[in-house]
Amino acid sequence: MNELNTIEDSDMATDAEIRTALEQVVDPEINLSIIELGLVREIDLSVEPNVVRMLLTTPFCPYAPQIIQQVKDAVTAVTGKGAEVEILAEQWTPEMMPDPGLLGRW
Repeated sequence: MNELNTIEDSDMATDAEIRTALEQVVDPEINLSIIELGLVREIDLSVEPNVVRMLLTTPFCPYAPQIIQQVKDAVTAVTGKGAEVEILAEQWTPEMMPDPGLLGRW
């Protein structure tokens, strides 16, 4: 048995594990997580530091620095590696949410 591969494989965080950690990052104005809002568009684990490509709910979100830092911290906590956040230029819409009905709670 190749023990080295087993150790390496078990140490690799999955996209799902990272997304679960990112559920703790909440947009303070809307009070929903960035996962619930559909803001996380891609998690690239093939590069180091890992890259999270995401949107903001508005282009000039006043909480952007806080949210970006929380994303970096959450990814680093799960992977043990550095993380970067790339904010995409695409405009966010509620239709990007897995469950747009959550906005009704707002």
